[in-house]
Amino acid sequence: MRKLLSLLLILVMLCTLVLTGCHGSKETVSFEIPEEFDTSRQYEITFWAKNDTNVTQTRIYEQAIADFQEIYPNITVTLRLYTDYGKIYNDVITNIATGTTPNVCITYPDHIATYLTGENTVVPLDDLFTHEKYGLGGSEVLFDAPAKDEIIPDFLEECMVNGQYYAMPYMRSTEACYINKTYVEELGFTLPETLTWDFVWEVSEAATAKNEDGTYVINGQNVMIPFIYKSTDNMMIQMLKQQGAGFSTDNGVIQAFNDTTKEILYDISEHTATGAFSTFKISSYPANFLNAGQCIFAVDSTAGATWMGPDAPLIDIAEDKLVDFEIEVMTIPQYDPENPTMISQGPSICVFNKEDPQEVLASWLFAQYMLTNDVQIAYSQTEGYVPVTSKAQESEEYRDYMSRCGEDNELYYRVKIEASQLLLDNTENTFTTAVFNGSASLRNAAGQMIENTAKSTRRKETIDDTYMENLFAEMISLYHLDQISSGGGKANLGEMPAASKTLIAALVAVWVLIIAYVVAETVKKAKKAK
Repeated sequence: MRKLLSLLLILVMLCTLVLTGCHGSKETVSFEIPEEFDTSRQYEITFWAKNDTNVTQTRIYEQAIADFQEIYPNITVTLRLYTDYGKIYNDVITNIATGTTPNVCITYPDHIATYLTGENTVVPLDDLFTHEKYGLGGSEVLFDAPAKDEIIPDFLEECMVNGQYYAMPYMRSTEACYINKTYVEELGFTLPETLTWDFVWEVSEAATAKNEDGTYVINGQNVMIPFIYKSTDNMMIQMLKQQGAGFSTDNGVIQAFNDTTKEILYDISEHTATGAFSTFKISSYPANFLNAGQCIFAVDSTAGATWMGPDAPLIDIAEDKLVDFEIEVMTIPQYDPENPTMISQGPSICVFNKEDPQEVLASWLFAQYMLTNDVQIAYSQTEGYVPVTSKAQESEEYRDYMSRCGEDNELYYRVKIEASQLLLDNTENTFTTAVFNGSASLRNAAGQMIENTAKSTRRKETIDDTYMENLFAEMISLYHLDQISSGGGKANLGEMPAASKTLIAALVAVWVLIIAYVVAETVKKAKKAK
C-alpha cells in the first residue's frame, strides 16, 4: 500500500509541476529598461492605427514614420490601418492569445484595461516617462520630445489604469452640437448662450410640424429628423454625469441601471415617437442629414467637424442635395448651463511587451515621437482635435493656425477650428469614465439601451417599467456585466485553457484513486479483523 501511495503522490507532484510549467510557459517577463539602446541592431516594429476616409491622416502617419526612420535608421516601422477602434481591439485580443500583438497601438484606455487581463501584455510607462536617458525628453532621445509635465494633466490622467500609466494621450476631442441656426431662427427661436436639453427638445418638436401634403413645414422636404445623436453611449454617459447620477465607480462597481437612466430613456422614447429624435445606428450619419437640410441638431465628435456644414471639406452627399444654411458649433446640451459638463475622448498610444527589451525600447521611442510638435500639430489640423501637449498648443505654429479661423474652407475651415477651440475653452469642464476590465462593455451597454428604446418605440412597443426592467436584465446578460464583481470590479478573466483543464482533471482523478484505495484497504482490514 505504501508503494502505491508513494507512486500516486509522485503523480500528483508531477501533475502539479506540469500545470505550473504550462501556466508560466506563455508569460512574458516584465519589461526592464535597458541601460543603453543598442543602435548596432536592426529592429522591425509594427504600428496599428485607425483612419476613416481622411487620407490626410494616413499621410501624416506615413510622414511621421519616414521622419522617425531618418533619425533612427535601425528601426523599421510597419503601419497597419484600421477603419475603427473596435476592430483594433478585437485583433489585439485575438493576438494576445498567440503572442503576436503589435509593438505600438493607438487604442482607448477602456480597451487597455481588458488587454491587461493577460500577463505582462502592455508595458507600464511610469518609469519610462521619467527615465533620465530614454524618458520623455530624455538626454539620449534624438528628437525634441515633450517632457512629462508638458502633457496636459487632464489628458494624461485618462491613461491611468489600476494606479499606473499604461498609455499616453495622442489626440483629444469632445462632442459638439452642430446646429442649423437658420432653421432654429425660422422656427421662431434664438440660440441661448449655452445649449440645454429643454431647448433642444422644444425646437426639435416644433420642427416636426407638417404641411397638408405630408412634407415638413421647415424644409419643404419629405424627410426631417430634427435631432440626431452619433454616439449614444456618450449620450447616456453624459446625461447621467450632468445629473449627478451614477454610471460606475473607479473600482468597477456598476451603477448605470438606476432610476435616472429610466427617466432618460422615457424622454428619448417620447421624442422618438414624435419623430423628433433618432440615432446614427438607426438613421445614418448626422452630417449627411444636417447638410441636406434634414436635421437641425447633429451631435458628433469635434473630430468629425470637417463633414459638417454646406461648405465642409469632406461631404458624403451629392452636391445637388446640399442646402445652404448658417451653421453654429456649440457644446452638447446641458441640464445645468451654469456648470457645463462634457466627455473627454480621443485615442491614446500604448506599447506592448515583448521578449526582447531592446525591441520594446525601440517601440517606446517611436511612441514618444508621436507626441512631437510636428506630428501633434499636423494631425490636429486634420479635424477638430487638439494637441495633447502644452508644448504644441503654445507653439507659434499652432497659435497661428488657430488664429486664421475661416480663411478658407480647407485647412482653416471655420467649423473645424471652432470645434477645436470649444474643447480648448472647456478642458476643465470635461470628464472621463472609470477604466477597468469590463468598462468597455458597460459603455456599449449604455448606448445600446438608447438604441433599443428608440427601436422599440418606432415599433410601437409599450415602454413602461416592465420594459425597463427587462431591458436592464438584457443588457447585463448581453454584455456579461454580471461577471463584474459589484464589490471590487473584478471581471471574469475568460475561459481556462484546455491544457489547464486536462491537468486539473488528472489531479482530481489521482486524488480519487488515492481515496478509493484507502477506503478499499480500510474495508479489507475491517473484514480480516472479524
